[in-house]
Amino acid sequence: MSKGEIKIDIEEMEAAGVNFGHKVSKLYPKMKPYVSGIKNGVHMFDLDKTAKELAKALAFISKIVSEGKTIVFVGTKIQLKALVQESALECGVPYVTERWLGGTFTNFETIQKRVNYFKDLEKKKGAGELVKYTKKEQLDFDKEIVKLRVKFDGIRNMVKLPEAVIIFGLDKDITCAREAKRKGIKIISIIDTNVNPDIADYIIPANDDAISAVRYIIDKVAETIKNSKVISAK
Repeated sequence: MSKGEIKIDIEEMEAAGVNFGHKVSKLYPKMKPYVSGIKNGVHMFDLDKTAKELAKALAFISKIVSEGKTIVFVGTKIQLKALVQESALECGVPYVTERWLGGTFTNFETIQKRVNYFKDLEKKKGAGELVKYTKKEQLDFDKEIVKLRVKFDGIRNMVKLPEAVIIFGLDKDITCAREAKRKGIKIISIIDTNVNPDIADYIIPANDDAISAVRYIIDKVAETIKNSKVISAK
């Protein structure tokens, strides 16, 4: 293993449940090459192939981050939201963990105006500039800030379109992938056995439902990003 390369351990992946796909009846035909067998009616991933694809994805992530380019984390599945947000904040990258807002990529200028409005409103509240309004108006502003924070807090510092997006659950966030494709943004995604892999540029064939499985992968992504930021800062 070369210096700076992230260690990928098959046994650790298996222990985390990365190898569990979906029921046999849900197989997307193009995912068949990444399946090694069936266990209790569930397709099992070939972890040797998963490890190779994960290594390719990490190498690409390392390259763009070391070049100072932006990557966005997207994961809106209920069980993954907290994990994706935690990892994104740890890495210092933009993220979306609530419902994907249509136009976030394809209508970026309009989204940016809303983000700027949100930040301006927050700034005014912090500076005490909203106290001149009635109590009801101040309460309305507070409610609006809360709603806007849910929508935009993760992308508040994303001042331009990113070069790449990593999606943790393509079936849930296919709209994000389609927008990324239209804008030429590279797509890295965990791809479960029930998903069409064609839209992604870098696929990670793996369980995208279990928190332990996604944590294994996102930890490797986070480690790669942090290492690459150190390299780019030198």
